[in-house]
Amino acid sequence: MEHDDLFRLIMLAGIVTVLPIGLYHRLQSQKTREKLDRRQEGLLVLLTLRPLALVRMIGVAAWLINPQWMSWSAVGLPVWIRWCGVGFGVAAAGLLVWVFRALGQNITDTVVTRKNHSLVTSGPYRWVRHPFYLAFALAITADSLVTANWFLAVTGALAFLLIMIRTVREEENLVKRFGDDYRRYQQTTGALVPRLRRSGGQV
Repeated sequence: MEHDDLFRLIMLAGIVTVLPIGLYHRLQSQKTREKLDRRQEGLLVLLTLRPLALVRMIGVAAWLINPQWMSWSAVGLPVWIRWCGVGFGVAAAGLLVWVFRALGQNITDTVVTRKNHSLVTSGPYRWVRHPFYLAFALAITADSLVTANWFLAVTGALAFLLIMIRTVREEENLVKRFGDDYRRYQQTTGALVPRLRRSGGQV
């Protein structure tokens, strides 16, 4: 497929830029050495989400090394649509960095909160309750378009669906942890899309 070399360089540059930032914040959050009970995610999510994400990561890596390895699932997209994917990728990267800075050591990769977890409602959390998942959705859209690959699109969509299923349990835990503070936050803040109006009709 034409232009693959250029898009590979762009994707690689994005990964090299954002990945170290994410790893740094993940390592910082691990300093508490707390054991997180991932079983609370539910059996379906626990058994499928991470293996599916791993398969998808292998697919992305294979495309970056040699797009021909993923040619069996290639889609003939116009170049301008693939460039739109680059735009989604830039938005995803910027949002991810903003989320990492806002969360600090509150970062976890499951539905369980840490002992010293605080309710973050500033930064991107002022606008949506799950900006990390919004960034994930943007990233899936980005690399699916940039690579012009249906396999990456399908596996990404399935991973996002599983995350949304897991989010129900996550929010239940947050209500248990923060009570009315989180209930009020739910009422005034959209999950993935900002609310134009707050409860009571206030803008």
